[in-house]
Amino acid sequence: MPVPPHARGYESFGGSAGRTSADSTPEWTSPPTAPAGAPNIVVVLVDDMGYSDIGPFGSEIETPTLDRLAARGVRLSNYHTTPLCSPSRAALLTGINSHRAGFGFVANADPGYPGLRLELADDVLTLPEILRGNGYATYAVGKWHLVRDATMNPSAHRDSWPTQRGFDRYYGSLEGLNSFYYPNQLVSDGSVVDIEEYPEGYYLTDDLTDKALSYIKDLRAHDATKPFFLYFAHVAMHGPLQAKAEDQAKYRGRYAEGWDELRRKRFAEQLAQGLFPPGTRQKPRNTEPGYEAAEWDSLSEDERRRYAKYMEVYAGMIDSIDQSLGRIVDLLDDLGEFDNTIIVFTSDNGGTAEGGPEGTRSYFAEFAHIDDPDWIGDVPHDEDLIGTARLGVHYPRGWGQASNTPFRFYKGQTFAGGVRVPLVVSWPKGLPRTEADSGIRHEYAYVTDLAPTLLELAGLARPTVRNGLPAKEFDGVSAAELLRDPAAPTRHTEQYSEMTGHRGFYRDGWKLLSLYEAGADLDAPHWQLFDVRADPTELHDLSEQFPEKAAELAAAWDDSAWANTVFPLLTRADLFRRRPEEARFAAPIRLLPGTPTLERYRSQRLIAYRDFTITADLTGRRTEAPPNGALPTDEHLPVTTGTTPAGAALPSGEHLPVTTGAAPAGYQQGDEGVLVAHGDPLGGYLLYVENGEVVLGVNSYGRYASVAAPLASGAQEITVRAAIRPHLRWDFVVEVDGVAVAELADQVQLVGMAPWTGISVGVDARGPVDWELRERRGPFRYTGALRAITYTPGPIQVPQATIDAVEREAEFVAE
Repeated sequence: MPVPPHARGYESFGGSAGRTSADSTPEWTSPPTAPAGAPNIVVVLVDDMGYSDIGPFGSEIETPTLDRLAARGVRLSNYHTTPLCSPSRAALLTGINSHRAGFGFVANADPGYPGLRLELADDVLTLPEILRGNGYATYAVGKWHLVRDATMNPSAHRDSWPTQRGFDRYYGSLEGLNSFYYPNQLVSDGSVVDIEEYPEGYYLTDDLTDKALSYIKDLRAHDATKPFFLYFAHVAMHGPLQAKAEDQAKYRGRYAEGWDELRRKRFAEQLAQGLFPPGTRQKPRNTEPGYEAAEWDSLSEDERRRYAKYMEVYAGMIDSIDQSLGRIVDLLDDLGEFDNTIIVFTSDNGGTAEGGPEGTRSYFAEFAHIDDPDWIGDVPHDEDLIGTARLGVHYPRGWGQASNTPFRFYKGQTFAGGVRVPLVVSWPKGLPRTEADSGIRHEYAYVTDLAPTLLELAGLARPTVRNGLPAKEFDGVSAAELLRDPAAPTRHTEQYSEMTGHRGFYRDGWKLLSLYEAGADLDAPHWQLFDVRADPTELHDLSEQFPEKAAELAAAWDDSAWANTVFPLLTRADLFRRRPEEARFAAPIRLLPGTPTLERYRSQRLIAYRDFTITADLTGRRTEAPPNGALPTDEHLPVTTGTTPAGAALPSGEHLPVTTGAAPAGYQQGDEGVLVAHGDPLGGYLLYVENGEVVLGVNSYGRYASVAAPLASGAQEITVRAAIRPHLRWDFVVEVDGVAVAELADQVQLVGMAPWTGISVGVDARGPVDWELRERRGPFRYTGALRAITYTPGPIQVPQATIDAVEREAEFVAE
């Protein structure tokens, strides 16, 4: 009997339905499956790593895994990317030019223009979305940086978070950078990992690698044939530079000759490998104001010793990345899947000049852009701490210049030093090498080419619709033919670039470049013209010799800029503009014990460039304290709600603490622990009680100071008042029940991106603000009656000198 016309729910049913199964035919629908034999795909993206930092591109750093991949794979010597982190990631994952994808800058701004949306739009397809729609499992670990910092908190919409953009699983940091020992916030899938204390020996790169391996093993335990896409976006090599002691030790003393000699040796190795044609000259040492690197021999003995230590840490981090990749390759070998896995290894932009001429002693102080000799955020330190958990540093820019051997300039500029990076591709089954093939390709390729290339290699089609909207077309073109055939020409013949006023345009071997100079007319570029086929290191400006070609390419840049939503061009100070609705982040907030650590940006809005008041209300119900140092799997809530029996098991396996109910409200002798903490070893403050005293400690980018006062039984309210004073300083006053009991004056304001770890109530979670206190007491949960912590921010007061300093920066220090 046919289905009656008025019946609903059968419209898309392909079987037949009668009144009983006897006269019906079933139909099953299945999720998409990949073509038989489809390759796995692994994309390894490193952060801020220059052209010459791995063995296959001339480095002395030990990278045996990459050496193995390059020996059987393909190296693209003329591969380009954008000058900064987020734009490159958007272009790589979408195949769309960065501005058109909404990322004309890093995701730490919000100026309100289409090319600077700083979130992926609904009509932008991502590579993992396409692959998942073709039957792939999709995994991402590491740095994301495609979420505006105002939407990194758990209450924000998550349209641009990894699992909303095509990844089945994600583990890593939404931030543009992080501490390698005390990450301020890790996300697992779509939820924040509420870690109180990282285990001993924790190192972020190892953690990310462990998670990547677990995803693959888990897949193979349940499905033996489903191909997977792994996007491993390293947080390294972004500052702060921190490496494990054993990885640093391998390079002890190996950089005493300095960056000038390192550049010479690396370039000689590049020529020997055939990465550049004979006769290519290396760019002499950068001498342009704001970009210059000192001659190594001109430095003092103390400077040379200290600067060499920075590079030992950097080399140890590169080594660690290769070890990480080696573990993935070993697993693929064990599974018998290495030969049918496409592995891509590259960097998001060139080496950086963020460390300035001398290197940083306190990396997060660099983001403050302070031009005031009386502000001393970047404090001296013990050289033995360089690269350790107790210090966040970045190397002097002479090492950044060596990283970018043999090119000019750094991350952030459109010259080759900022945008020309290594690319290694390995796929033994699909890209076999002949003995006559060197494996090196000298043709031009661009970051937007990766997505269409991988889809062609895997034999997959790209949808034309996303969420019911016409999907933006690729700007990149497939380089599959280029990978297969050493004689194939490039299909990518022209490309614009732009970043914070720096501009570039490539067409058929010609490259037009402009370096933005602070204070100059933003829309009046001083163009330089290079024939990069004969002059790959961009040494000889031909703009006066070929003015017609320069004018032709300048007009082409203008057309491309309009087509890709590059306009309007913004000054660096304009990039600090925020949408008005963010003003709510500076409203007073009451935080209860048990609140997970507040997100970094959300926390910072309460104190940055402001007077602020913190009030600790000690009239809460008294509880038995959970053990200090508990990890999330056995964490205890610090207060009861009264609706669940004390000590009752929660669904997660956690237990509520036992309410005693007998002791009076307020501080009592014996109560101790942290009331509130904000920050970590790289900068912050905390308020705690110990031995009958209340203590305020302030960590000014690594310089720690504290003040203490006796605390009488029955005290019900402790208040900290921070008042702005000149030269970006704070004066602190501690009050107990309205009476001032201690002062800590003339402290450096924590601005820029500090404090890095957000606010914790009743415990000093994640990275310790006070290193010595953590060694003695662990996270030091408060054992007394704590009802709430209230923040009351004052109005924002950004000094004009700070705004001016941002605009004068030759290298915008971006995430």
